[in-house]
Amino acid sequence: MILRTGIDMIEIARLEEIRPRIKTRFLKRVFTPLELAECEGQSVSLSGRFAAKEAVAKALGCGIGPIGWQEIEIQRGSNGEPRLQLYGKAQTFAQSLGLDTWSVSISHCKEYAIAVAVALSQVESRVLD
Repeated sequence: MILRTGIDMIEIARLEEIRPRIKTRFLKRVFTPLELAECEGQSVSLSGRFAAKEAVAKALGCGIGPIGWQEIEIQRGSNGEPRLQLYGKAQTFAQSLGLDTWSVSISHCKEYAIAVAVALSQVESRVLD
């Protein structure tokens, strides 16, 4: 079995302080239309999803760059829980590592949002001689 984790924290004010002139472009580059609709412009929710995307990229071991922001989508589950959906290169990365089970958790307080991503693979890892 393979276990991969990632964690990220962001100051909520970072999103709130983006100049209005570039904020719309930034949000459309980072978040999918579904994420934007579900967050309804709330900085706390957007910050949590931003941290979750970073945490997932860290669990994949590549960070943002080799994969794009919109290839990691954090959806709202039926009970309000975060649910992960991967697309494109992010999905390919996960499949190449055998990562098929994911758990994402997001929390926030007044100033910070934090997220943890955990991925499991049932593929047996080989020990190198």
